[in-house]
Amino acid sequence: MLFHLSIDARDPQHVATVIAELFGGGQAVPFPPVAKGSWVALALDERNTTVEVYPRGTVLQPVEGDADGVGLPDPARGTDFGVATHFAMATPLSQDQVVAIAQREGWPAKYRKRGGFFGVIEMWIEGDRMVEVLTAEMQAEYLAALSPENVKQLISSVRPQSV
Repeated sequence: MLFHLSIDARDPQHVATVIAELFGGGQAVPFPPVAKGSWVALALDERNTTVEVYPRGTVLQPVEGDADGVGLPDPARGTDFGVATHFAMATPLSQDQVVAIAQREGWPAKYRKRGGFFGVIEMWIEGDRMVEVLTAEMQAEYLAALSPENVKQLISSVRPQSV
């Protein structure tokens, strides 16, 4: 189970606000402990789910001794590099509502069926960071497809590849 995750964005406040909206009644608030200019989207659900949104180009780094890690800009990477990080989130909103939010923001979004097993709305935050948004129907498909029994069967059918 995940409690929170972090992503980066050019406009952390705006992105956190939209994610809070997708949570269906969440809230976005400043979140400066890790990196200056950060925001967090609070789902306000039973798990206190959050998405931390750092300024684009922030990298998390360990700190020596008894101190928290910090988020610092990485000038070597710039502000428009791609990442492999993405996440899937549940929403109480309908597919039409999610797509309307994406259109309002100018963010690409489309329905996709992952592996023929479950649907997602593939939304691209600020045009280059993917989040998969799952409506109630899509959540049911996801949970059924990834049940422990189905995952065990899938794992047993996959042949290890030699490197």
